[in-house]
Amino acid sequence: MEIELNNKNAIVCGSTEGIGKASAIELAKLGANITLISRNEEKLKKVLTLLDTSAGQTHSYLVADFKNTTDLEKKIQALDDKFHILINNTGGPAAGAIIDADSKAFEEGFKMHIVCNQILVKKVMSGMKEEGYGRIVNVISTSVKSPIPGLGVSNTIRAAVANWAKTLSLELGPYGITVNNILPGFTNTNRLKSLIASKAEKEALSEQKVIENMKSTIPAKRFGEASETANAVAFLCSPAAAYINGINLPVDGGRTACL
Repeated sequence: MEIELNNKNAIVCGSTEGIGKASAIELAKLGANITLISRNEEKLKKVLTLLDTSAGQTHSYLVADFKNTTDLEKKIQALDDKFHILINNTGGPAAGAIIDADSKAFEEGFKMHIVCNQILVKKVMSGMKEEGYGRIVNVISTSVKSPIPGLGVSNTIRAAVANWAKTLSLELGPYGITVNNILPGFTNTNRLKSLIASKAEKEALSEQKVIENMKSTIPAKRFGEASETANAVAFLCSPAAAYINGINLPVDGGRTACL
């Protein structure tokens, strides 16, 4: 099975922590040259030092805030390299009931996830077509299969990303480009920690009790690690996954109840 990514160039978004950081590390181990994207330059510099260079890989970073789509588009267009891999990974909208959300929350979520994803795809698409090799992986959520209570805006936006990706997979498939979605379950990241704290406050429970309740819903009886999700991301980016296109892949310890 061919999973090496030597001489492949990859953009990894949201790559200073959690799943994005773990994905960048794993792709570099497989031989890819990584361009990290995040808004925090100091954190980007630290992650850069963690990336494997044993096969002659070269890595770089781009400072960009996905709340500013104009700035992102300007900076991404300035990159000269052709890219074979794009990992779309952006922090989810704030927790809360959908009925309490204002229009600004939906607009911001749509901009950060759909619009920014589109900007990035438009940048890499021509190079992928020329190379006859493209892997676009979107890190979203199991909420696209079953909405998660208390994440109203996130459920809505994540589902929009899933359908955007499926449509894109149909259009780009003939060019050797695959578009797939990874659906992480409860994963040990700062995002999960903030959701646990919010839930504990709302339900007047200890954080430990919230954690126990959450783990009880997972057949594996534990939270996932970012590296475990990164392994799935890396496989979908490899030559071995060439015939996997347009899917939603849960990485959730079996928690999602539907197929």
